[in-house]
Amino acid sequence: MAKGIKKGDIVEIELDNLAHGGESVGHLKGLAIFVPGGIPGERVRVRITESKKSYARGELLKVLRPVEERIDPACPVFAACGGCQLQQMDYPLQLSHKRRMVEDLLERLGGLKGVKVNPVIGADYPWGYRNKAQFPLTVDEEGKIVAGFYRKGTHEVVVHNDCSIQHPLINRILKETIVVLNQYPLTVYDEKEHTGLLRHLVIRAGICTNQAILTIVTSRNRFPHREEIAQQLLDRVPELTGILQNINPGKTNVILGKRTELIAGEDYYLDYVGSIRYAISPESFFQVNTLQTEKLYSTILEYAGLTGKELVVDAYCGIGSIALYIAGRAGRVFGIEEVAGAIEDAKRNAELNNITNCTFQVGKVEEKLPELLAQGIRPDLVIFDPPRKGLAESVIDTVLTTRPDRLIYVSCNSATLARDLALLQESYRICRVQPVDMFPQTYHVETMVLLEKIWEGEELR
Repeated sequence: MAKGIKKGDIVEIELDNLAHGGESVGHLKGLAIFVPGGIPGERVRVRITESKKSYARGELLKVLRPVEERIDPACPVFAACGGCQLQQMDYPLQLSHKRRMVEDLLERLGGLKGVKVNPVIGADYPWGYRNKAQFPLTVDEEGKIVAGFYRKGTHEVVVHNDCSIQHPLINRILKETIVVLNQYPLTVYDEKEHTGLLRHLVIRAGICTNQAILTIVTSRNRFPHREEIAQQLLDRVPELTGILQNINPGKTNVILGKRTELIAGEDYYLDYVGSIRYAISPESFFQVNTLQTEKLYSTILEYAGLTGKELVVDAYCGIGSIALYIAGRAGRVFGIEEVAGAIEDAKRNAELNNITNCTFQVGKVEEKLPELLAQGIRPDLVIFDPPRKGLAESVIDTVLTTRPDRLIYVSCNSATLARDLALLQESYRICRVQPVDMFPQTYHVETMVLLEKIWEGEELR
């Protein structure tokens, strides 16, 4: 029990900040209390649902003094579903708080004081933007197959088939798929008993092309009637270019298994970022907000300051999306990615766009980057777009040893970004910090940082 505050207590507090994770935080008796659904600046009444030694968490009972920017959430399951956290705020306020979150994490976790964070680049329309969705399946009281999203912190499915932040084509494919699946005697996977067939539906859509692919995740290889089901769906949804089956037999929370089979159509769809065309397969990494990705990549290109002669390394290149976008302004681009399938996509995408100055290699960045340097390749610019865990220590050591002139670090996790920048500042000056809102209605934000080498004898300002 924390400082006399126990589970079940009802208290009134002032909310003063937005925490990483999207909960608002207030204080009582020196104790931080986290409140989902609150907004900094409000006075609220909450019921304590969790009390620990260093913090507590509360359920919002009533907003006693709302801020002017509070709005009614657009989604009917917002309070239950764990997908969005900020629908109670109008969009300009969301952007303002995301900027403050980045500033706070850079200073608090990275010790980076006085770093200017630019205003967040927002979306023109902050709804219907997601090009990828993963829907767990379950059955309702009547035994019918239904889909939705996991309630926050659980594997309980909140049934919903019209998500406000998914592209409308994804919602339509979901509805049609559920109708078709219910025409057949199919079972749904039970995590506790490890029985049943159907686990998830994974839908990806091309925002600029209106193409889509559907992957049905099953617990075993045998999938009765799969060809009939696929043909029905292709007939009902002409925008579908392909339907696949992914087999995941493991007792695991990981959605996709290691094997994917094409049932009908193609195993990819097409989409654009600017003028660059991408073929995207079911397991490829591609930013979930295609229109905001163009803003992100155009800003990367601006910060890169390329003249057409530079040698660039795109670390964690995925399907080559950044590498190909900047290739027209660079002399040569090397892409590194440990997922072999993504590298195959990158090579295919280079051919699609007749781009010949990009070389893609399969391997871990911590291994391949030193190999490139050992071959005498000296990049003028290294672009990092790592997973949420950030850069490995060995990668940072390689950068600090070889000291390329410029770095661009793109991060979807401001906490690990702050950690890595604190290490890189030994040899690099932080020149620009630019958040881009790739994930409206959620607390997530993409942040891009330009770093320039500190030359010998130069004073760090």
